[in-house]
Amino acid sequence: MSNTVAADQLKAFIERIERLEEEKAALAGDLREVYSEAKGNGYDTKVMRKIVSMRRKDHAERQEEQAIMELYLQALGMPY
Repeated sequence: MSNTVAADQLKAFIERIERLEEEKAALAGDLREVYSEAKGNGYDTKVMRKIVSMRRKDHAERQEEQAIMELYLQALGMPY
């Protein structure tokens, strides 16, 4: 009996994962479509992606990343 329960539970997990993977693929397609539309309107999608990434971080994390970037660029002799 417990073997059947474990198999049923495993099957349920697998089916949930499959549904989520399908949703993830659909969302990825939607994102591509939005970026494509933005690009068609003259926006730089690389910069947009960077901004989206930056907005996920809090202010302190962005400041720390900025400081490290400046330090690395200075070490390489590249102006910021």
